[in-house]
Amino acid sequence: MNPAPSRRQFLGCLAAGGLAVGPAAILCAGCDREAATGQGAEATAPPAPAPDKQAAATWEPAYLKLHRSGELKKRGEELWKRMSPCKLCPRTCGVDRHQGAKGFCNAGGDLVISSHHPHFGEERPLVGRGGSGTIFFSHCGLRCVFCINHEVSLEGQGARRSTQDLAQMMLALQAKGCANINVVTPSHYVAHIVLALDVAASKGLRLPLVYNCCGWEQLEVLKKLDGIVDIYLPDFKYASGEMAAKYSSLAPPGFEAERPEVAARFSTSDTYPELTKMALLEMQRQVGLAKPGPDGLMRRGLMIRHLVMPSRVGGSTEVVRWIAQNLPKDTYLNIMSQYTPMYKAFDHPEIARRITRAEYDEVVNAAREAGLTNLDVQGDPRP
Repeated sequence: MNPAPSRRQFLGCLAAGGLAVGPAAILCAGCDREAATGQGAEATAPPAPAPDKQAAATWEPAYLKLHRSGELKKRGEELWKRMSPCKLCPRTCGVDRHQGAKGFCNAGGDLVISSHHPHFGEERPLVGRGGSGTIFFSHCGLRCVFCINHEVSLEGQGARRSTQDLAQMMLALQAKGCANINVVTPSHYVAHIVLALDVAASKGLRLPLVYNCCGWEQLEVLKKLDGIVDIYLPDFKYASGEMAAKYSSLAPPGFEAERPEVAARFSTSDTYPELTKMALLEMQRQVGLAKPGPDGLMRRGLMIRHLVMPSRVGGSTEVVRWIAQNLPKDTYLNIMSQYTPMYKAFDHPEIARRITRAEYDEVVNAAREAGLTNLDVQGDPRP
């Protein structure tokens, strides 16, 4: 069994393939080792079209209208109530997070943030010249065994912050010239995010909000985000609920023994395909197709990511065919080649390796044959 590549080897491999996508898109929403360590935050941006100052001056994010009417704060307060008992994500653990109880995601009532900075490793239409203004939240409701950022997503590395702190981070990223505010792994902190957004909007925030998530979302929560989120950036990881339950249900240490009442009632991720499909349809209804402006920047729309995994465990051909059959043919789809076994992936021999060129090409060909026309296709996936 080969060990995971070093950071230098891995990023060198990406560069050799001519990829524009960096660590934030490696595995899943929130899986960004560079962000976790604070390294690479000030990397040089890739070439981008010159800013369209007129477009930027006339465009405004959707949430400003709700802020002016008071609806944005109201939505945040409604989401806040869903934390007691917690039903923000499909796990529906039902713990009282306002009283400090922790659910399957291992998050309590406090907001915990790993880092925030301009990030140049996201999809090119999100980066521009100033980078994507990423805010990386600690903990995760999906908990994948192969998470490259397990220190943050699974072990909770980060610092406690207030909603006021979060609002100031958003404003600071805008001041640095970021193209958007990109909230990474946001689902379990969505109430904090919306309340902070309302504060930041009152102080001049006017960047697009990118909801960078795992795709497995509560439909009721998504409906609360209608008119708030400008760009949805979800994963569509699995076509099979069995595979989702196998690779994305890594329980916190001592979960069943220490929190048996929670373990007895939380929902497993075998609902992943069904709920993700429902979520994608709702996201499409809210924001429509993702089309860049004259300056090359995306300001609204649905952008889907799919990570190709070894041994066809993600059911990739089924995933791309479902997208082609149920969403517009020009839906933005990033077919990602960067899977690298990390953390507990080596406990599963079938995913304890990089993907092959043939495995990646199979998915790209299936997407093209299905009629998808807006594909982000990457370079050679081989080490």
